[in-house]
Amino acid sequence: MSDRFEQFIAEVTSAVSGSNDESVVLPQVRAAMARLVAKDDWLPADKAQADPQRYQQNLLHCDAGGRFSVVCFVWGPGQQTPIHDHLMWGVIGMLRGAEICIPYRLVDGKPERHGDEIHIRPGDVGAVSPTIGDIHQVRNALPDRPSISIHCYGGDIGKVERHSFTAGSRTAERFVSGYSNVAS
Repeated sequence: MSDRFEQFIAEVTSAVSGSNDESVVLPQVRAAMARLVAKDDWLPADKAQADPQRYQQNLLHCDAGGRFSVVCFVWGPGQQTPIHDHLMWGVIGMLRGAEICIPYRLVDGKPERHGDEIHIRPGDVGAVSPTIGDIHQVRNALPDRPSISIHCYGGDIGKVERHSFTAGSRTAERFVSGYSNVAS
């Protein structure tokens, strides 16, 4: 990986080593993410390939202690997630293309839209967590080319049992996302 990415890993390692308080860690990781996605010159080409069938969730780094993971999402045209949660903090930086995020919250056990669509462009940085809002649906905003975002989570997101939701239903499906580039 590039020096830019290695510097990001060092900054996140410092943040999670200094505190486990989300209100302290999130601003530090957001600032580090903003620096990382400010230039689109560091992501290896093999991590940036779209798949015509499904969005890719490529592991870029997992802290040896499981304190955080860094994932590259590659969205082909028309690809989107289900409505889902994370159950941990996460910081998302837009590297290439554009995404649309639709925030949700649970009301009487059903997912309900909570706010307007958020349009995310290169250099934009956002956050999720059970404290500040953890449920959303994300899609590629571009109809004709891939989009790429970088996600840093407060744990090994590919191994955590999470939930996906269907609009209007109280049923939550459990899932473990895994990683597109790591054999399960």
